[in-house]
Amino acid sequence: MLKFPYGLSDFYQLITEQYFYVDRTAQLRLIEDTGKQLLFLRPRRFGKSLLLSMLENYYDVAKASEFEKLFGHLAIGTNPTPKHNQYWILKWDFSNVSAVGDVDDIQRALYDHLNGCVEQFLARYRRLLDYDITIDPNNAIRSFQSVLAAVSQTPYRLYLLIDEYDKFANDVMMSSQFPASGRYQALVGGEGILRTVFSAVKSASAGNGLERVFITGVSPVVLSDITSGYNVSKSIFLESEVNDLCGFTEAELQTVLTQLIDQSHQPVTTVQETLAQMRIFYNGYRFSDEAIDLELIYNPTLALYFLEYFQKRGRVPPKMLDSNLAMDRNRLAYFAKLSTGESLVQAALRDDQPLSIPQLSDHFGLTEMLKPDIDTTTLASLLYYFGVLTLGGKTPHGKQVLRIPNLVIRKLYVEVMREQFFPHSSDRQEAQRVAEWLCQTGEFQPFCDFIEQHQLSLFDNRDSKTANELVIKAVLATLLFDDTFYITDSETTLQRRYADFTMIVRPDCRQYQLFDILLEFKYLKLGEVKSSRGEKLTGTELKAFTLAELKMLPAVQTALAQATSQLNSYRPVLQQTYGQLLRLRVYAVVAVGFERVVWEEI
Repeated sequence: MLKFPYGLSDFYQLITEQYFYVDRTAQLRLIEDTGKQLLFLRPRRFGKSLLLSMLENYYDVAKASEFEKLFGHLAIGTNPTPKHNQYWILKWDFSNVSAVGDVDDIQRALYDHLNGCVEQFLARYRRLLDYDITIDPNNAIRSFQSVLAAVSQTPYRLYLLIDEYDKFANDVMMSSQFPASGRYQALVGGEGILRTVFSAVKSASAGNGLERVFITGVSPVVLSDITSGYNVSKSIFLESEVNDLCGFTEAELQTVLTQLIDQSHQPVTTVQETLAQMRIFYNGYRFSDEAIDLELIYNPTLALYFLEYFQKRGRVPPKMLDSNLAMDRNRLAYFAKLSTGESLVQAALRDDQPLSIPQLSDHFGLTEMLKPDIDTTTLASLLYYFGVLTLGGKTPHGKQVLRIPNLVIRKLYVEVMREQFFPHSSDRQEAQRVAEWLCQTGEFQPFCDFIEQHQLSLFDNRDSKTANELVIKAVLATLLFDDTFYITDSETTLQRRYADFTMIVRPDCRQYQLFDILLEFKYLKLGEVKSSRGEKLTGTELKAFTLAELKMLPAVQTALAQATSQLNSYRPVLQQTYGQLLRLRVYAVVAVGFERVVWEEI
């Protein structure tokens, strides 16, 4: 039975205890040749800590005797670089630094962490060093300098690994407990402690014992604010050669799925069915647009969560979003509350028109983020760094496309928008109830009644001047989204045509009494809706009409006919794809201004 290292980032333990491992050691040579001070950014829970642990075990002078055991069977083991096991390793992990309290409290927490790392350094290398190291409890930078003095007396130099360099600073920046900007600026600006620490690292690398630095984090914001305090690192996170340095490729997951299914004696066809679900929910990340043929990457934490569950239960997890990544919704909700955040979140959810910016920003600080009219490019770039958008190629005019990578991330957007639409939990619960009723019974009217009473009333006359079917589509798609029982998609590709909205029951949920749903939306402005005698109708008059009377209006009849024609071309494609498994209910939906919703089952 395979052992999956879910939540495990210790390379030594992973290898010696024979956990599942996708070999990335071939890229050690590339990393080594690229530069001596490197910055590598990836979203949370994307395998950065394991990468640092691999570097630590490869370069650690104290583990030279174990090189064959750790790396002999891996790609780098057959042709190692001359630098292997040639460094003293000092590792900082800023995710362990508390962001609670005032600036003095945070400085104390940071100093305690750095001094703790020096203590670990001493414990590891005490027998190999002849020079004493002094730990200053009140000045961790002095302790760091003592380490440098000790290693300078040896033939080897120091390799500093910094994990999650921006974690506690990001926590401060997004904190609602204190005035975030003031505390944050006190950390990174002027003589701020974080700036001082990185200035010490910069100084140490100028021939003072520190030869290599590898830094991981989520975004470039903190380094941008530190500016001259540490301006010697080389950013490699957008280079195509390291696109898959963290994360899994589909071929790698197909191999392990085949092994699991073979062990459980399930049909071979299960491999492709299971992989298809993983692809929809977890795949989709691209971290470089230098090469258009770069393979999309799977989130490793989600993939391991899935594989571990599948091996144990023999089926896919009912909840596709691992709770360890659910906290990213809070980050997205924070961004959505910024000046241009809500409109950006809505734009990202649109599948008909890709979100695009001139280019990805890789140098911006808190000042830009706190501007009342925050630049859309800056905010969209930040969403990319946090993993809720990914690179999606270029527009015909050369702009950078950003898109939501997969279905579990789309769920985060939907949840944020639901809270924007319905601040009260009772309304969200009612929305969920009528959506579930539609899926269970096929009855569409209760859902339409809810939309008219609770959602369309939020729009005003100004909205109606620029509105189109995308507005009502966004509302319905947000409320109907369900990843527990469905594969929910908008702008679904059906033989080079695009259905507005589909809800296809997940293969592992086919035993439940649920309908597959296909919807096509149309929108009519009030000025387009006239009586059979050609008279314009007001919103008040429309609200008094019955559903049957609305369907008799010429403009509504035309819109329903157009939607019906499209649906009749989509239905056979879905039926051919899913065969007898499909329990399809098909609806044409027409929004009449922001007053009424007309529907017809096809």
